[in-house]
Amino acid sequence: MHGIIIAGTHSGCGKTTVTLGLLAALRKKGLTVQPFKTGPDFIDTGLHKVVTGRASRNLDLWMCGEDYVRDCYQRYSTDADVSVVEGVMGLYDGNLSTAHLAAALNLPILLVVDAYGMAESAGAVVRGFREYRDSCPSSVSVSGKNNSFQITNNGHDSRVIGVIFNRVASENHFNRLEAAVHDIPVLGYLPRDLDFEIPHRHLGLTVAEEEPVTAENMDKLADTVLKYVDVGEIIKGSGIKKCHTNHITPCPLPLAPLIRIAVAYDKAFCFYYEDNLDLLRDKGAEIIAFSPLEDRKIPDADAVYIGGGYPELYAGQLANNKPVLASLKEFLYKGLPVYGECGGFMYLTEGIFDFDEVFYPMVGAFPLKTKMTKKRAKLGYRELTLKQDSIIGKKGTICRGHEFHYSEIVNGDQCSAVSDQQLIYSVKDGAGNFFPDEGYQVRKTLGSYIHIHFGSNPDIVENFIMFVNQCINDRSTRNF
Repeated sequence: MHGIIIAGTHSGCGKTTVTLGLLAALRKKGLTVQPFKTGPDFIDTGLHKVVTGRASRNLDLWMCGEDYVRDCYQRYSTDADVSVVEGVMGLYDGNLSTAHLAAALNLPILLVVDAYGMAESAGAVVRGFREYRDSCPSSVSVSGKNNSFQITNNGHDSRVIGVIFNRVASENHFNRLEAAVHDIPVLGYLPRDLDFEIPHRHLGLTVAEEEPVTAENMDKLADTVLKYVDVGEIIKGSGIKKCHTNHITPCPLPLAPLIRIAVAYDKAFCFYYEDNLDLLRDKGAEIIAFSPLEDRKIPDADAVYIGGGYPELYAGQLANNKPVLASLKEFLYKGLPVYGECGGFMYLTEGIFDFDEVFYPMVGAFPLKTKMTKKRAKLGYRELTLKQDSIIGKKGTICRGHEFHYSEIVNGDQCSAVSDQQLIYSVKDGAGNFFPDEGYQVRKTLGSYIHIHFGSNPDIVENFIMFVNQCINDRSTRNF
């Protein structure tokens, strides 16, 4: 089992382009490739899946802890020829950086350097990244009730085995860059005039569900990587790096599913931690995808899960699909559980004001309205403690997740219809600072801006299944 991490000197240096190109090149060589993404990003994982045909997994040490991350990497790499992990920000950025992940998984690093406007100075940059590890802290501890762990010798264990330069002007430019680098192999480059770009919007790159790149462009990118990058040396350098893990093989599914969960999945709602869905399947849930944009009603199910995405871009279409709105309203008023995160939470409110301040009515499960903002509203890790029982856990349960959005609740703190009893999350950020309470619960419907990773606490999925079954039993008893 081969593996490598694609890291960069900073955000925007070309990690995603290099990663997609390498994934495509490896596929073109006939290899089965398993992609991963460092941190909580949803968009890059979707693009990885388009290229490889395999779901990309988030590897996040803060949210899930070292044991879970190792187990996830092992589980999904087992049947692949090579695994490629895209890093986040710069190699050493963050308390739990890409370098920490490389150490935790014992994986080698391929460093991407943006060469625009630089020649011999690139040698100093690369040397600095190679030598900086010796000054890194020898250990990092992260505490939490459900995921306390420590990584040791992080800086010393992260191994940069090669460099790829991005945005290189010419062959002569590359020769100067290569000559300036010592002690680390230079494995190639991507030319500055590369005809490949993924459109951006307010949350980042355009999502895979919108088909931002064509198969023809991906094929051209693969050919470019194969022409200018020593892919064979990268495969060789990835080595066989089996990490120690307490891997638990999921139990076989029962003959009949324990519960059926309708999961909203289309261009408006596509931000899910893939592990969340697999963890539910492992415990006997059947996942049934549906589209709030296109379908006329929700599927026959016991619970509904609506993830994040871009509902603001499709607000008119969502609002005009009145049959599915009515179907979902009927479902939640029957007392069956609905869980919404970020964009899914916005969909469950009374409505959304888009960037032009046009209002579009939505489900109305929560007596709140949301509006888009010109600037980013929230970004960062979140740890939450449940103040009441809910679909994701009993009172006192601790979960971890991430928050990133350009919208906010309109007058939520002044809304008399929302009581303190309906705010069930006590929230802290990644540094332990308390935030205002969150997590709106009305009847059996729960919604929040926070994307929770179910791998952050093994009790979440067990409780999810039990909570749904209890709702089913309660309805059966009332009907009887």
